Amino acid sequence: MSNVSLTSAIPLLLKAVPRSRNFEAVLLFWVAGIHAFALSQIQLAVNQVMSWDMLLYWAPPTVSAWILHYVLRKYALNADGLLLPLAFLLNGLGIAMIYRLDLAEITRGGTDLFAERQVWLSCFAMLIAAVVVRLIPNPLTLRRFPYLAGAGAVILLMLPAAPVIGRTVNGATLWVGIGELSFQPGEIAKILLAIFFAGYLVSRKGPLSEIGSRVLGMKIPGAKDLGPVLLFWVASIGVLVIQRDLGTSILYFGLFLVMIYTATGRAFYVGIGMVMMITGALVASRLFDYVGSRFESWLNPLSQENYTAAGGSYQLVQGLFGMAHGDVIGSGLGSGFPQLIPLAESDFIFAALGEELGLAGVFAILAIYLLIVYRGLRVANTHQDEFSKLLALGLAFVIGLQVFIVCGGVMGLLPLTGLTTPFLAAGGSSLLANWSIIGLLLVLSDSSLKRVSA
Repeated sequence: MSNVSLTSAIPLLLKAVPRSRNFEAVLLFWVAGIHAFALSQIQLAVNQVMSWDMLLYWAPPTVSAWILHYVLRKYALNADGLLLPLAFLLNGLGIAMIYRLDLAEITRGGTDLFAERQVWLSCFAMLIAAVVVRLIPNPLTLRRFPYLAGAGAVILLMLPAAPVIGRTVNGATLWVGIGELSFQPGEIAKILLAIFFAGYLVSRKGPLSEIGSRVLGMKIPGAKDLGPVLLFWVASIGVLVIQRDLGTSILYFGLFLVMIYTATGRAFYVGIGMVMMITGALVASRLFDYVGSRFESWLNPLSQENYTAAGGSYQLVQGLFGMAHGDVIGSGLGSGFPQLIPLAESDFIFAALGEELGLAGVFAILAIYLLIVYRGLRVANTHQDEFSKLLALGLAFVIGLQVFIVCGGVMGLLPLTGLTTPFLAAGGSSLLANWSIIGLLLVLSDSSLKRVSA
């Protein structure tokens, strides 16, 4: 009798915990093992001996990832089971490479270290993602505050231009700081802008989709319906002029174009938006020296004038040489020379990984990003309400476009923009924003499955 009751109870237990959570737990074990292997490989290659110091860079992020997993088991049982392991895999790989660069810095007698700070920032960012999952059980609550989110985004974007707290780093005015603490408010602004765009476009979907007058065989929307496109084009140019940041400008305007196209289904907005974006970039390259120098360094990186100029192509060329040295399978973790690449721990961490992991490692990293974006788009596709659909798509696109711009710049396919590689690069602002995006996507995926089951 007891055997019969136990047999009948097993299906109920399996049903109580969805497969996605159990699958997620298995993947977290696997990812933690990869992280430990990478750190041990780096220690053996650089120091020829393993030490217990490795636990400082392995245990705290692993515990934080499991805390987030526990929160998902308790409050978002039906959330996507791949997003957390994939993001944790990238985060751990970034910590390992920054630790490898720190060891090289110590060997040279330097003191500019980042790995320990990156560990605790990663833990904080993952815990914030857990807070997002806990405090936002229903993403539709965000639909009530689109204009508040838009106002918050505008304030955050203006903060770096404020006196006293505004800071300029490497020629870009993107930071605010008090004492030794600094933060990049634009990273949080992109999330608020996605919320605002989703709420605004849902409410204005009808007028924006209406057919306007026909000009040269094309159906053009009315002037008032073109207003939002023109407004955000001007705003993105304003970010470029005031903050001197080409990448953020492209990211904001590209986010708006993708979301307005998804909401209306009209390719006209994408076409006119691309023309406006390219025109603005070309005009800016002629009017502003810092934009023109980026284009010149991209088009002629090996010219002596660009190579030796301040802020020229030296960083790009070193990154390209490093990736070329990595060949197909890489030099091996700890066996390359990524420390020769300027800002290898932040802007050019993708090139550092490309040298030590090779072309195969680069493909694997890009595949992980592609899976994250795919899962985000899958969440958007499974949602019934338009707001959640647009929000999920916008958040996934933010990560996808950022990776495209950063990795394209590092590989010489696009001009360098100064954006950071999500989850990999050193920096608390980027980690906080991207883990918050993962938290929101987990909430959105959980709510979509709840609606389907209901």
